[in-house]
Amino acid sequence: MMKSEPAGEPAVRVEGLHVVRGARVVIPDLSLAVPRGQVVGLLGPSGCGKSTLMRSVVGVQKVAGGTITVLGRPAGDRRLRDRVGYLTQAPSVYDDLTVAENLAYFATVVGVARSGRDAEVARILALVSLTDHADARVDRLSGGQLSRVSLGAALVGTPELLVLDEPTVGLDPVLRRDLWTLFRRFAGEGITLLVSSHVMDEAARCHRLLLMREGRLLADDTLEGIFAATGTADVEQAFLTLVDRASASTGPSTGKQVQV
Repeated sequence: MMKSEPAGEPAVRVEGLHVVRGARVVIPDLSLAVPRGQVVGLLGPSGCGKSTLMRSVVGVQKVAGGTITVLGRPAGDRRLRDRVGYLTQAPSVYDDLTVAENLAYFATVVGVARSGRDAEVARILALVSLTDHADARVDRLSGGQLSRVSLGAALVGTPELLVLDEPTVGLDPVLRRDLWTLFRRFAGEGITLLVSSHVMDEAARCHRLLLMREGRLLADDTLEGIFAATGTADVEQAFLTLVDRASASTGPSTGKQVQV
């Protein structure tokens, strides 16, 4: 059962996030909100701060300033362990275990009852199309299969918030399509998804978009709203238009902020 927060409260609220790595400011001052029950796409070129933002949301990134609230609690709060699923870019499963053993382990970590563990593993295997590879050791899988095992680990227990960093990298077009269909289905069931990508054509699959560049938010709007604001009908061209506007402006962002 999902826990309740005040009506209208976003799944994620970021205020004044400031992240420094060494002498480099990765995120200077970022504020945004992720509405509940939507697929929110975090798009931008590699190195723009997407992964840093996601690590901050799940509470594993050291931040220099700002606040992040996730499902009504501070990011990283131990009480969020079974409520937030996180997929990293690098595989986050154990090479010397089988696919099913990995999923069973993560089911134990998030508190799935022993009596329901086998059923949960079977459910996840079907979701990520790995039922036929349940008994295969992870170190013998292809790159795409390995990515799906990691995604399966993030899906265990049906979290309320899924933070997915480049979940479709290395997957064939059919599987990419099927996963996005699954993501939309999750949103229809009330789950919130924050999904990063550097592939602009995936924008059309999201309810809302966050476009980032150099640690700053260029836009926070629906795809239709971004097209209307930029006078374009192509995501890549819209992004370039926003980049040009930001470069010509002394303000912190040209993007419209979400209101909740």
